[in-house]
Amino acid sequence: MSQRKYALELIFEMGLAGSISAGIPLESNVKLTSEEYDSFIKGDSDPEATKDDNLLADPGQYQRLIERVVRYIKAAPGLGLLMLSDSSGTLVAYCDSDWGGCLQTRRSLMGYLVKFGEATISWKSKKQDTVARSSAEAEFRSMASTVVQCMINI
Repeated sequence: MSQRKYALELIFEMGLAGSISAGIPLESNVKLTSEEYDSFIKGDSDPEATKDDNLLADPGQYQRLIERVVRYIKAAPGLGLLMLSDSSGTLVAYCDSDWGGCLQTRRSLMGYLVKFGEATISWKSKKQDTVARSSAEAEFRSMASTVVQCMINI
């Protein structure tokens, strides 16, 4: 399975055919927040606290963020899912969590990857539904979500 045609159309549509591809879709350690969060944390009463925090006055910032994702796709537009005929048929899952990783809600971030043989068949990264009281609880919730996904794929 491949989305090569769609990826190439997207690259040409955005005028990025001649651009250099990106190795990762987003710069490392970038945390995006909302205006409401910034106002709450920094306080509306202190104008000095938010003077350097421009709220996308330049739409080019958002466009550059999106173009970076498209440049990442450009690196491997034909990347797809390959199911080998001599696969072991073993279902393997990996998961991880970042306790309190969301700066706005303090909810943990979790991610998982499910492989069937050598082929990745499912992956996801999302905010957990509730605030975990410890890193162990965040990891447990991540494992539970991963097990549910594995059961769906069986």
